[in-house]
Amino acid sequence: MNRRRRIWATIVITTILVLALASASFTAGFVVGHSNTNSTASAEQPTATVPNFDVFWQAWNLVQKNYVDQKAVNNTALTYGAISGMVNALGDVGHSRFLTPSELKDEQQSLSGTLEGIGAEISTRDGQAVIVAPIAGSPAQKAGIRPGDVILKVDGKDVTSMSLDDIVKLVRGPAGTSVTLTVMHTGDSAQQDITIVRAKITVPSVTWALLPGTHIAHILVSQFATNATADLISAIDNSRQAGATSIVLDLRNDPGGLLDESVGVTSQFVKQGNVLLVQDAQGKRTPVTVRSGGNATNIPMVVLVNSGTASAAEIVAGALQDHQRAKLIGEKTFGTGTVLSTYHLSDGSAILLGTEEWLTPNGREIWHNGITPDIAVALPANVSPLTPEQETNMTPDQLQKSQDTQLLRGIQELTNPGTVTATPTP
Repeated sequence: MNRRRRIWATIVITTILVLALASASFTAGFVVGHSNTNSTASAEQPTATVPNFDVFWQAWNLVQKNYVDQKAVNNTALTYGAISGMVNALGDVGHSRFLTPSELKDEQQSLSGTLEGIGAEISTRDGQAVIVAPIAGSPAQKAGIRPGDVILKVDGKDVTSMSLDDIVKLVRGPAGTSVTLTVMHTGDSAQQDITIVRAKITVPSVTWALLPGTHIAHILVSQFATNATADLISAIDNSRQAGATSIVLDLRNDPGGLLDESVGVTSQFVKQGNVLLVQDAQGKRTPVTVRSGGNATNIPMVVLVNSGTASAAEIVAGALQDHQRAKLIGEKTFGTGTVLSTYHLSDGSAILLGTEEWLTPNGREIWHNGITPDIAVALPANVSPLTPEQETNMTPDQLQKSQDTQLLRGIQELTNPGTVTATPTP
């Protein structure tokens, strides 16, 4: 069994809602992660439960023989619907899930860094479809989609009572086509229609810039896709060559991704110890240790987080906080923590089944709880975080006058000696 793992945020499939990509959290592209065991499920019929299938076959035959619109009786669709219902009956909605062959392909592609869709992450909260975060520079962000937006309609169709899967099917689509989302921004009472033209999106895992007028590198980790660790190492090396002597590690609106990459990223900043604890259904905890050879274990740093920080990004934030390696600045993180195992079915579909939960090195549960920052700083309403791309063309004065209060507080912490060591959260 190949234990290449990915952490699953509270969404459903990769969360980059690049709509047109994964099928569940907008299966359109969420890059959030889950563990990929790549095992094939057994087709053996369990004799102990065979009688329970009598009712199922009764229902199947009734539909086959009596449903008025026989053209709509699609055996594949009925089978997939039955499997989805079975998995959803576990009550782990938004985590454990069934993927059709095409949805599985989309989900796998989403972690390659190239996506096609609107470019945003979503999840379900309190029964509503909520934007976790738009990808930096994506069509969704450019059109005005914000973290925390509640999706009410898609192309005029009410989706408030629909499953995330069904919403994804409405939102995703090929590059060049458009979709209109009716959303409610956080703190607003009025709905807003936002039309987005889908596109093919190349999503860099890591970008950086030397903050104007400082020796601080602003390193933004947008997702934990393949090569995120290698990209981070390159960013650290290049920023040092440019004169950086400290780092603002920005995990805001990072939906997560591959567990291996979160371990690799954490290991660049922590010399030894655990990155996280993996807890199984019996409560057994297995530590995942830091990898040796980190290239930034002593450089002063702070970490920026917000409600869009999820999954693998929360693992990194929690580990750095527990190790007292950096202060966390911003807002409480999203709160994801189910490790999913992928079980492949014979027709190319798959079941993502929650088999483990992950905890911080100190044993804190992040699932449904999130990570509380050491320094709480809210971003003003209607203000988006600055990106390295924006900062490249800014003057020191423009940076200081920006409304990115979280980034400015990070700069303040790094420029005042003795304020970088964090107090561990109990």
